[in-house]
Amino acid sequence: MKGIIFCISGPSGVGKGTIVNELMARDPTLALSVSCTTRAPRPGEKHGVHYFFLSHEEFRKKLENGEFLEYDEHFGNFYGTLKAYVTKLADEDRPVILEIDVVGAFKAKEYYGSTRRVVNIFIKPPSLEVLEERLHRRGSESDEQLVARRRRVQFEYGQADKFDYIVLNDEVSRATEEILGIIQKEKSKQ
Repeated sequence: MKGIIFCISGPSGVGKGTIVNELMARDPTLALSVSCTTRAPRPGEKHGVHYFFLSHEEFRKKLENGEFLEYDEHFGNFYGTLKAYVTKLADEDRPVILEIDVVGAFKAKEYYGSTRRVVNIFIKPPSLEVLEERLHRRGSESDEQLVARRRRVQFEYGQADKFDYIVLNDEVSRATEEILGIIQKEKSKQ
């Protein structure tokens, strides 16, 4: 069994991306999986760094070829994780970080089964009000998309107890430190 796969999940706006950036800055042994999406890049996002930005046609072709470990549609856009990309990183015997939605985390655990360890970590906001404020501050969603995201949050919260760990993101540095501790704990079990 090579590198452990750590799925960082939670509702949109909870700070997954910020925490993952901190993890990568603080631990150079980690490998980051880059997901695919059909949504347009947000300001500052780069192809191959934040996402592989694909057209709907390119995404569908990869889907038809069975290239995705998991995929999902959110608000009219597709998101997916390439099997070959994650496996290649894990084969380097480094802990692999996947910033992934709740359903994707479960699919990753199911796909790898006994061939790899997959550890699912749910990131929780201090409160739903804080989460709502973060989404508004981000300013990247329309009012309709915000309503849809609120509905999705209820589903995601209902799945949290199925995760291996739940980490409260009340302060990015503290949450990052807790996850680094989880990574060390899980590595020592191997």
